[in-house]
Amino acid sequence: MKDILRQKLGIHVEVMDLLNKQIADEALASASYLAMASWCDQNSLKGSAEVLYKQSEEEREHQMKIFHFINDNGGTAYSPEIKNITHDFGSLQEVFETALEQEIAVTQSIHNLVKKSRKVEDYRTENFLQWFVTEQMEEEKKMRDILDLFDLMGGSPLSIKLIDERILKLSAE
Repeated sequence: MKDILRQKLGIHVEVMDLLNKQIADEALASASYLAMASWCDQNSLKGSAEVLYKQSEEEREHQMKIFHFINDNGGTAYSPEIKNITHDFGSLQEVFETALEQEIAVTQSIHNLVKKSRKVEDYRTENFLQWFVTEQMEEEKKMRDILDLFDLMGGSPLSIKLIDERILKLSAE
């Protein structure tokens, strides 16, 4: 009976499984940003901490958006287990390099979901995912803009403090 119900989903079964993986990826991103924010707080980088706490919340919102989409379309969304979060960083620049790598990985995952949705003609999910495609372009740009600050200003203690303040301003724009 369970297999029959899965066949009557509003979304393709294989796509649903990939969406559940995306939920786990978004949860991991949220937890990672939370760890980054904590590291910044511990190192008196309050502007970056504030930005990263917000980023953590945003990733959680993405997770929940996908979670509800699956359930609203007759599927079953699964709450993921989160493991292997990095809590130690060597510098603020390393924090944002890690953040960019994470965003690129999420972007690739979203693109794979779009490809799979097209392949199996799951147009409902493909349409849903377009918001995430645009969001990921913005997320990657934000991290690249932040990393550009390190190239422009260097890594002296005073530069790091100025960069921390500028990160907060960049995120507000």
